[in-house]
Amino acid sequence: MAVVKLTSSNFEAEVMKSDKPVLIDFYAVWCGPCRMVSPIVDEISEEHEEIKVCKLDVDESPDIAQQFSVSSIPMLVVVKQGKVTQYNVGAIPKSEILQMLK
Repeated sequence: MAVVKLTSSNFEAEVMKSDKPVLIDFYAVWCGPCRMVSPIVDEISEEHEEIKVCKLDVDESPDIAQQFSVSSIPMLVVVKQGKVTQYNVGAIPKSEILQMLK
């Protein structure tokens, strides 16, 4: 499944009303650790159809980043049934990201 690019206009429908667990990657194009995590998030999207994987550029959607209290990136957030169930700040390996989703 392709990664969904989140914006202020599609956030509610794609994340809060999703019937699947959602993994959100909060990132910025200038962030080195974000560039390390991004291919891992892409892999998870391809390998796990049961999870909706999304990315949100904090510079393009600062309102949503603020709503989630993003102060450092990369920040990975798991949302299930409209509620945050897990989050992690900083670059982490694939195994830890998958553990967040369990």
